[in-house]
Amino acid sequence: MSTASPAKSLGDPGITPLSPSHSSKDADSSEPSAPSFVVVVAIDFGTTSSGYAYSFTKEPECIHIMRRWEGGDPGVSNQKTPTTILLTPDRKFHSFGYAARDFYHDLDPTEARHWFYLEKFKMKLHTLANLSIETDIQAANGKRVKALDIFSYALSFFKDQALKELSDQTGAEFNNADVRWVITVPAIWKQPAKQFMREAAYKAGLVSRDNPDQLIIALEPEAASIYCRKLRLHQMIDLCSKTAVNGYSPTESVGAGMVQAKEHVRRNRQSRTFLVENVIGELWSELEEGDRYVVVDCGGGTVDLTVHQIRLPEGHLKELYKASGGPYGSIGIDYEFEKLLCKIFGPDFIDQFKIKRPAAWVDLMIAFESRKRAAAPDRSNPLNINLPFSFIDYYKKFRGHSVEHALRKSNVDFVKWSSQGMLRMNPDAMNALFKPTIDHIIQHLSELFEKPELTNIKFLFLVGGFAESPLLQHAVQNMLQGRCRIIIPHDVGLTILKGAVLFGLDPGVIKVRRSPMTYGVGVLNRYVEGKHPPDKMLVKDGTRWCTDVFDTFIAADQSVALGETVKRSYTPAKPSQQVIVIHIYCSEREDVAFISDPGVRKCGTLRLDVSGTESPATRREIQTLMQFGDTEIRAMAVDVTTSRSVKASIDFLSQ
Repeated sequence: MSTASPAKSLGDPGITPLSPSHSSKDADSSEPSAPSFVVVVAIDFGTTSSGYAYSFTKEPECIHIMRRWEGGDPGVSNQKTPTTILLTPDRKFHSFGYAARDFYHDLDPTEARHWFYLEKFKMKLHTLANLSIETDIQAANGKRVKALDIFSYALSFFKDQALKELSDQTGAEFNNADVRWVITVPAIWKQPAKQFMREAAYKAGLVSRDNPDQLIIALEPEAASIYCRKLRLHQMIDLCSKTAVNGYSPTESVGAGMVQAKEHVRRNRQSRTFLVENVIGELWSELEEGDRYVVVDCGGGTVDLTVHQIRLPEGHLKELYKASGGPYGSIGIDYEFEKLLCKIFGPDFIDQFKIKRPAAWVDLMIAFESRKRAAAPDRSNPLNINLPFSFIDYYKKFRGHSVEHALRKSNVDFVKWSSQGMLRMNPDAMNALFKPTIDHIIQHLSELFEKPELTNIKFLFLVGGFAESPLLQHAVQNMLQGRCRIIIPHDVGLTILKGAVLFGLDPGVIKVRRSPMTYGVGVLNRYVEGKHPPDKMLVKDGTRWCTDVFDTFIAADQSVALGETVKRSYTPAKPSQQVIVIHIYCSEREDVAFISDPGVRKCGTLRLDVSGTESPATRREIQTLMQFGDTEIRAMAVDVTTSRSVKASIDFLSQ
């Protein structure tokens, strides 16, 4: 992984810390003054579904959810649209959402093979180890397309939709410069994935690189947290309450409450505007200084767990424990269903069917989706899943016998063939598909609750689309055994979207985060016999230096205030240097001694030209600053004598 000495191989003379090295934190002085945006538009770019919402800064209590411009699916009441995208055979953007799915669906199978159809592609940003600007992803036809193109097409689509809606609302052409954009990403995403989202937004023309503050990258559980602060009692379900909430008593099943909540939401559907009262909700007013709560954000792709602590009087949020979680979203259940189909019909057939009849495969998954939502812990009647005619037909051609025969022969219990041409799944079979995904979530929650930081948790907020699942709710209740109250907001799939709008209106509400990584620079220290390894010794002009030393600016899991600047002073190891080069490194480990340690990677470079200037001081002071922003880290080097400075954004995407 590492060369013996990165610094020696780079060949630059290097810098050495000026003693004493100091660090100053001035989070408050560096807060940018709020620019004058007319509206905040938040985009929730989800694994399975996406949407946007907005609020005018003049009336921040009204959050408008995007208008519906197309149809929906049976059994899925959702204000969002599926995250599916279609490109023409010459790789140009064609359509997004239901429109993409329906158009692709209606193409002749031979024609469809030339089109590029993608769904659930957001997960690639989480699962790829070496993400870069060049990363490509596979479309349904097996061909590959650049991920950056796909993400920027999708963001560009939402930009156009939102600006069109805003223009219709205001009766005049709406200018993009008046919009503050917010894009939500999972908290557990690594830095390259978060930066990738920003790069896609630049490419889509949401904002320009010259004005990066027009876009905020918000973390999904943080957005949820901000919205949950505003919750009134009639806007949520308390799974553990002993009193009736929403008019149903807790002895009735969890499901009943959700059904009522959905009814309540459906009645309000027409309005699309949510009033967020400018008050702290009743639940929140029970919280005192230092109280802790957990946000469990269960989406399509990932599950994010974040622990927040309340800071009074303003009720600012402080992240107590760095975000954890994993790829345990609801698409895990789809994969289990696919595995079940492979077991019954053979993986060779399923692979062929997906390629030869892509539209029918999409149909089958839509049929499964609506039955998936009907799964519940106390369900006793079977769930029927429609098999598309072309599935039955193609199987007969492929194998020479019927689907019914395959089911009889497969020995898969609980799945039968019904005479109406459906797969009949016993509830136990459906619950078994949920089990691996829910087990992962519960295991993760159990481990989290054993951490010392997690004693005395007051509430657990269950948010995200997957939180609607009664099976998941039931499992979380069983695990917690009443240790804290479980709160589920109504319209739980829109919680993050609404919170992201509130965050865009007031970004100062999140004050402290945990740094996901350790950041520092490579320096030379005076060589100390017995302390430094001999292979790190470098002799220059008669001075013995220890090379490759990692000088830490901030360590992984350390608290960092948003906007906080950490400062260090260095001096050139060789006074006659004309160009001073500072390399910035990062690592997921907390304790890093040398830049050659395993897992350390270079993520930025500052080059400061000091030629033609004399320094009156015996040792020229170079100040290096790192400012920790939303998901971007900005670095700067200043020559104190001449005030010359150079800036860089830390780049996680260059290989």
